[in-house]
Order: sequence, then structure tokens, then C-alpha cells
Amino acid sequence: MVLARVWSVALSGVDGIPVEIEADIGGGRPRTQIVGLPDAALNEAKDRVRAAVRNSGLEWPDQLVTFALSPADLPKGGSGYDLALALAMLVADNKLPGEAIASTVLLGELALDGRLRPVRGVLPCLLAARRAGLSRVVVPVPVLAEASLVTGLEVLGANTLAEVVAWTRGDQVTLQSPSPLVAPPTNDQPDLADVVGQPEGRWALEVAAAGGHHVLLAGPPGTGKTMLARRLPGLLPELTPDQALEVTAIHSVAGSLAADSPLVAAPPFFAPHHTASIAALVGGGSGLAKPGGISKAHFGVLLLDEAAEFAADRLEALRTALEEGEIRLARRDGIVAYPARFQLVLATNLCPCAPPRDLDCVCPPQVRRRYIAKLSGPLLDRVDIRVRMRPITAMSLSLDSAPEDTATVRARVVEARCRAAQRWSEHGWRTNAEVPGPTLRREFALPREVTALLDRSLSTGAITARGADRCLRVSWTLADLAGEPAPTRDHVVAALNFRERKVA
Repeated sequence: MVLARVWSVALSGVDGIPVEIEADIGGGRPRTQIVGLPDAALNEAKDRVRAAVRNSGLEWPDQLVTFALSPADLPKGGSGYDLALALAMLVADNKLPGEAIASTVLLGELALDGRLRPVRGVLPCLLAARRAGLSRVVVPVPVLAEASLVTGLEVLGANTLAEVVAWTRGDQVTLQSPSPLVAPPTNDQPDLADVVGQPEGRWALEVAAAGGHHVLLAGPPGTGKTMLARRLPGLLPELTPDQALEVTAIHSVAGSLAADSPLVAAPPFFAPHHTASIAALVGGGSGLAKPGGISKAHFGVLLLDEAAEFAADRLEALRTALEEGEIRLARRDGIVAYPARFQLVLATNLCPCAPPRDLDCVCPPQVRRRYIAKLSGPLLDRVDIRVRMRPITAMSLSLDSAPEDTATVRARVVEARCRAAQRWSEHGWRTNAEVPGPTLRREFALPREVTALLDRSLSTGAITARGADRCLRVSWTLADLAGEPAPTRDHVVAALNFRERKVA
């Protein structure tokens, strides 16, 4: 007969699944067993919990202790079940009243001396608990600020198992309530005014920010490719509350949240080194896969600097995510889907020797082709805007002596995004880059005279059908920046020109 029931939460990707933990004492020789597909870390909880209970001044029963985690067919892992296991045993052993923790989610890892240690994924766990109708949660104090981001739940923080035990016995002052949330730190983004020259690159960056498009910046070294790319997050609008929670949940699972101000309110920025593995980029790991860089950059920017130095398989792994806005990873314990709607920025030189001027290149033609061929046709077909950066000259410095700053450009970007969001609001899309091609060709079809050049490029094979759809998306962004209700022929031509620029 089951003597105690408590609640915890399992994570599958960024989705939480409530787990009912049942405890039974007796019926066999003294030992502890956990059933319900525990992984190695959870199976080791038997020893951690026993030591934590004894070192908290309580007794562990000298009988068979059985824990059952339901749903039984759901793989469960990690150390976040420790607190729930300890409380379930104490209730089953009649040491604590079960009514005190009814409808309460218990999360936290136990040290051998009974201290509570923080765990990953608290935010998505609590969102799942709220959806399941549970009303209270007890978490370690270090993640109390993160837990307080979820409204509709009574959130309490504990430092030790002894504090939780005293609270269940009626001592209401032992557990802490969350403090008022600290405003997220202001990210001092680099200013666009720092970039010298490059009017085409600056305009391409503004169009990309306004429509959520992917960008390729190619050209000699020292022309400002990386400087431009790192200024793209500063042009993007702040995340909406729903977007901020979604991004924060991903970073919570990845364990990269700040303890004092956990909410991610600004578009994230991720720039991996070119030696990064596939798992670091798209996610991976044994059991259930963990999120990678493309998910950490969700609703933000992923910069691949020196893109041609990345191994080809790393770059090709991005193709599905670029098209669908999520990544599905299959591992031993199941398939998880992580959101990955990021803006990709590729910055690359044109050859290995990378001289300041193309005329000074000493690379044989086959070496240049092999170098830039890492950026395959299918990958580049998913990049909406391609820009060839020009060398900086004394003339360009004098002509561009007072470039626009980030605040000025960002105001235009926000206004253009508001137009797009209003137009697509009935469909649930926020940016032009999210709109499917069939919708652009049917419900928002442009007159034939407007798309004449685009049709001609399709018929000659200059662009693919995917490329034509992306040209339409960019043309709508150009119309939004110009304040026009719909793209004109000039907008379509400009969008096509962005794609026809040669990389090498």
C-alpha cells in the first residue's frame, strides 16, 4: 500500500512533465530502490538522500524503502528529485504530515549534510506545475529569483532539508519568500556609429534587423564585418514578455542564467569559435539532448565569425533549423525539440591568404574555390541578404564622417517591425522572415508587373523557388522601412540584388 505521495517535475527539452513520487516502506530486506526509469544520477539519489536525512537529525528506516516515479514509462534524470524523495520517505514513515505538502512541487539537489543545491530548468518545471494545477513550490534559495518569474504559484525557498521539515511541521518562518525582482542589467551594446564607411553593409544590417533576415558579410579582413555583426543585437527590439520567458526557459535548461536577475529581456547573442562541435552548435549529449548555441540564440543573433573556417558538417547542421525555426534531436531516451528561431550572421574572408585587396591574392583558383565552398549552395540559399564588403579608403572616411548611431537606426527598425507585426497578427507571425512562401504568393500576392524580374530570374535558373520566397520576404521588409503598404517593383529589384551578389 502506498503511504505517501509528493510532486516533482521531469524535463523533456524545454517542456516540463509533472511527476508523482510515491513512497512505500516495508515488505523486504532493508534497502532502497527507485523504479520508474531513473538514470544514473537519479539512481545515486538513494545514497545522497539517506545521508542528508540522517545528517539533518532524522532517522532512515531500517526496512525496504521503495520509490515509484510516475509516469513510469517516462525516462527521468538528474538530481532535482532529491528533496521530493526525502519528503516522500518522511511522510511515509509518519515523521511528517502529508497534508502540508499536498499540491506542492519539490525541487532541489541534496548535499550529504542536508544543504539544498540549485538545479537546472526550474522555470520550465514551474510552468508545467502551474499548467497541472499545482499551487505551491519549494526550491533552493539560489534559484528563488528564477522561480518567482512564474506567476500564479506560491514560491518558497529553502537552504536546507531541516528548514523544509520544520516548515511542514508548522514553522512558517523557516522558508523564504522571493524578493522583488531585480531589473535585468542594461546591456551596453556597441554603437553602430563606430563602424567606418560600409554604407551597403549598414543598410543590409538595418534591413536584416527590420525583417529578421539572415545575413552574409564577405570581404577582405579589417573592413568591419565583425563590427557590423556584433551591432545587430542592439538594433533589435526588446523581447516581449512571452518571448522573454521562452528564452529564459532555454537558458535555464542550459544552466546559464544569472542568479540575481535571471530574466533574459534582451535578444541573446551567441558567437561560437570556429572549432565548436556539432553538439555545441545544435545541441546534443547522451540520454536526452541538451540545447546548443542555436537554441541559446533563440529570438536573437547567432554570429559565425570566420564562417569558412568552420567545418562543413557544422554549417550543414544548421540548415533545417534555419528553415523551420526549431531543432529536433533524437537520442537514446527520446526526441526533444528546442526552439531555434535566430538570425544567422555569417562573416567570412574570401580566401585563406585574405589580402586587403583582391588583386593581391596569392591563392590558386582551386584553393579559393575550396575555401569558400564550405558555404554550400543549400546553406547560402537560406541566407536572405548577401553583402560584399569594400576595403576602407581615405575617400570613404571623409564621405562618412557622421554615420548614424544605433538609436537612430533602431527607431526605424522598431517602426518597421510594428508594421509587419500588425499585418501578420491574424496569423501569429511577428516578422516578415517567419511568413511562409505560400502565404506570400496567394493571400498577399503582388501584381505581375511588380514581380516580373523575379519571375524572369526563376525561369532562367538564377534563383531557386526558395530564393524567390526569400526575395518576397525581403521586399516586404523594404516596403515596411519605406512606409509603403506593399512592395513596389523597386523593392523587389533591391531584394533580388541582395541575393545576386557574388560571394567570391
